[in-house]
Amino acid sequence: MGHQTPCVQSPELCFGRASPITSKLKVALIESQDLRKAKAWDLEPNQFSNRVSSLTPSTVSFLRSIGAYDHLDVNRVQEYQDMQVWDGQTGSRISFDWSMETSPFEDMRTVATMTENANLVRALLRRIADSGDENLSLFSKSTVASIENGSDLKPEGPDLSAWPVLTVKPTGPAAETETPKRIAARLLVGADGINSPVRSFADIPTQGWDYGRHGIVASLALAEPATQPFPVSKRTAYQRFLPALGGPIALLPLPNNHATLVWSTTPENAAYLKSLPTPAFLAMVNAAFRLDMTDLTYMMGMQSSSSSDSTPSHQDELTWRAQHTPLPSQIPPPATGVQTGTVASFPLRFRHAAQYISPRIALVGDAAHVIHPLAGQGLNLGLADVASLSKTIQYAVSHGMDVGDLLTLERYSSERYLPNAKIGGACDLLHKLYNVPGEGPVAWARSLGLGVVDRLPFVKSFLMKNAEGY
Repeated sequence: MGHQTPCVQSPELCFGRASPITSKLKVALIESQDLRKAKAWDLEPNQFSNRVSSLTPSTVSFLRSIGAYDHLDVNRVQEYQDMQVWDGQTGSRISFDWSMETSPFEDMRTVATMTENANLVRALLRRIADSGDENLSLFSKSTVASIENGSDLKPEGPDLSAWPVLTVKPTGPAAETETPKRIAARLLVGADGINSPVRSFADIPTQGWDYGRHGIVASLALAEPATQPFPVSKRTAYQRFLPALGGPIALLPLPNNHATLVWSTTPENAAYLKSLPTPAFLAMVNAAFRLDMTDLTYMMGMQSSSSSDSTPSHQDELTWRAQHTPLPSQIPPPATGVQTGTVASFPLRFRHAAQYISPRIALVGDAAHVIHPLAGQGLNLGLADVASLSKTIQYAVSHGMDVGDLLTLERYSSERYLPNAKIGGACDLLHKLYNVPGEGPVAWARSLGLGVVDRLPFVKSFLMKNAEGY
């Protein structure tokens, strides 16, 4: 039986191998996907995965510190310096940028950096490969068949009665020929998602709820803007809240005049949008940034037309209605194309574990917390967990402490639990505020609040620094 310390995810492996203090720890990574394929992932320059993340400056700084950022394909990375957010019901707007802290002679600071998840995973795997570490074991295309407490069967060896022992089995054809391996973990790190088996083994409950909303994602091509409202070096992300349709729509920039779409809406609307042919889908995306709630609600119920019938198309309807609608002051360029196979949806949920640690157990990322995607903070919170836990392990090793001891892990838990709860709670509150349709007191209050924050630079700066990890 192998004794591994700890069992973790890719970013933590990179951190551990980058630090001379923790580089001698025996580490195992157990991953269900084919790591060789993930490391060799590649797409054409004008093709993009629909799984994209927004990285805050602090996340980028962390990735640089562990040597992973240098392995990213920079041609598939897009920074943006401004985010335009507005209420589709009232028109109230706020702009998130760093203009209040940037002089006219400086380049605008980055709000966030967009990249595909596959680009990031490939960079992490290449960084791990560069380490050439003999203390590192990678289990690709493998699954954890069971987790149980060890036993003290060998008097001459360590007492494993309090250690998690994993049975790791290969998936696919190899499952018939390879013998499962057993790994005893001094510290088992659960980075295994919302349905975490590690969390279940530790008997850690979660609280939360399903939002009754789905997120539509797609990779889009955009038209060249007729005029540049900003310098070419200043890229912009757009988000419009659509209370009557169940959630916000966001368009986030990618290289080569492309963008990733994230549209939160009801399951019925999501099914309708996915059923549309490409021209109608594009018309709905463009309408969502341009038309009022009444027009959008009408268009969401339109039947798709064909070239052979007289039914007005979604594009015809958008063109006619846009001529009679005052357009918002700043809107994204029209979407002109959808990459084949990228339109998909996923259910939106909120979950928060009652605790992040247990003896010889630590939870990070979605195993510990799942939040609404409207602020794009999910991956950033997970990587902040990894950075904190890695530093906790480093501190324990340098001071001769047991890395799996509960007292050791308290340092990580106390550092991350409250910040994650605050961000998750804020996203939940925003979701609820912007799902009240109509023009009643809630709409008035949120409109007033958005306008006030936009006019108070120090308040806006405070919010941005908290959200972006400064």
